[in-house]
Amino acid sequence: MDEDDFRDYLPASFGATGGGFDVEAQIETVRRKVPGLPEPKPKSSTSSKGDSDSDDDSEEDSEDEDEYPVSHGIVFKTHDRPVTTITLDASGSRMITGSMDCTIKLHDFASMTPNTLRAFKSVDPTFTKSSANSETHPVHTAKFNPNSPSQVLVISATPQARVLSRDGETTTEFVKGDMYLRDMNMTKGHISEITSGTWHPHNYNLCVTAGTDSTLRIWDVNVRNKQKDVIVHKSKLAGSAGRSRMTAVAWGSQVEGGNSLLVAAALDGSLLMWGGDGPWNRPSGEINQAHTSNTWTSGIDISADGRLVVTRGGDDTVKLWDTRKFKQPVNTTTHVSTSSQYPTSNIQFAPNSSFIITGSETGDLYILNPATLKPELVTPITPGSPLISVLWHDKLNQIVTGSANAETHVLFNPKISSKGALMVMSKQPKRRHIDDDPSLTTDMSQGVSGDAIVNPGAANEAIKGSTYSSRHPTIGLTASGKSRDPRRPHIPATTPFSKSQPDQKHIRESIPLSSMREEDPREALLKYADKAQNDPIFTNAWSRTQPKTIYAELSDDEEDGPQKKKQKN
Repeated sequence: MDEDDFRDYLPASFGATGGGFDVEAQIETVRRKVPGLPEPKPKSSTSSKGDSDSDDDSEEDSEDEDEYPVSHGIVFKTHDRPVTTITLDASGSRMITGSMDCTIKLHDFASMTPNTLRAFKSVDPTFTKSSANSETHPVHTAKFNPNSPSQVLVISATPQARVLSRDGETTTEFVKGDMYLRDMNMTKGHISEITSGTWHPHNYNLCVTAGTDSTLRIWDVNVRNKQKDVIVHKSKLAGSAGRSRMTAVAWGSQVEGGNSLLVAAALDGSLLMWGGDGPWNRPSGEINQAHTSNTWTSGIDISADGRLVVTRGGDDTVKLWDTRKFKQPVNTTTHVSTSSQYPTSNIQFAPNSSFIITGSETGDLYILNPATLKPELVTPITPGSPLISVLWHDKLNQIVTGSANAETHVLFNPKISSKGALMVMSKQPKRRHIDDDPSLTTDMSQGVSGDAIVNPGAANEAIKGSTYSSRHPTIGLTASGKSRDPRRPHIPATTPFSKSQPDQKHIRESIPLSSMREEDPREALLKYADKAQNDPIFTNAWSRTQPKTIYAELSDDEEDGPQKKKQKN
């Protein structure tokens, strides 16, 4: 080998090098190629004065492209079933998604790279250590506290709401009410399934939950054994019982930083509004037929200034309401509902209330004009699979969507978005290492024997833990084959030696009295019955001195037996 060839063969430096990585090219790899979005213009090295018209056209195209953060997108496939809820903290560094697979997934944008788009933790919010056989339930709502990023309100298909930390640990579990009490004002909590919930816009200690027991309950996170206030909705269409399921609730701010505003929807078609700080005796505004009765109004949201309320009903309509004239809708449009199959399908105002976003049955993202409710942009996200949950984050200026095919899409635009998915795609892909594959690593606590590494019980544990692993794909098994499920008891290891059975010849010759294992004990004892009677071994010592039993002789008068004593009166 020549010296020049040898020099080219040897590395010039050691460690990571920053050269050769093009951030813009990597971001362009996730550009969405869908109809309706402008294609990127190729960069030209020279420009002439006569191209002023083309420059004006390109500027107009760029303005249209920069209006909505939907030009690029990344996909998370961390759930097994439809994604029902999405939430991000105020800074946009952490994302939590909930699903019908009964789990919530925690994602951290700062720790992800383009080839490691996965959740760092999976949590079953209804699991409790006190009950190893506790049931699991789909997750309806998960929302970060806007005033305290360390708290997450999680609502599953149970009567008890929970407050989790940003790391998924349960800090508060609200109490369940007494289902045998008829007066809902006397119960300490919900007596049936909770459908929705949200936080107070200013007070970080308060949250509200809406239940199928026809009540809204306001909770203080520091008091778990009883709600702070109860709002009972008495439906006029529910007959003598007067109960109707509450389907959605929103808590927003009023104009110019005044009192908060609480708006809720019920299954009987009612839309109710209260002052967010009370009193709760009767609603300040009520519309009985806001949507068709017995249809599920799944989405409701309040604008940033508190003047507008948008609702998405189960009667295939989207309606806009004015809180100052809370009688008739300002505008109405037709929009196919998915609430019958996915009751958490939501609708939301953009951060500056300039747009309204929602999903559709066909998997398209609709960006509506709040004045006319006409679509400004319709872009496909998951064609053929309904789009359930949507979220437009104000600080990141990115749109996050959850679909029925278990995919979570984060849409962004490099020109107007910041951090979040843009930060992930700006990193160099992580180099795969052998230690990243658990099937190729070994838990050394099991020890090493000879030339081979034996993992006792790995196959059995893999089969028994398959149910839990399918529901918790990020937990699974350790490298040694043990299950990480805290509910699964420890199963002793099964070695190849304990499975082998010695032959009968070895047992007969080596183990004394081994033939007695196959002998009937009753027949074995009956063999010695005659011998024990004729030649007793243990009772032979007193056989001659044993006294004889003597019975009294009966007289002629007592042939029928001894007379019984007369009972005293």
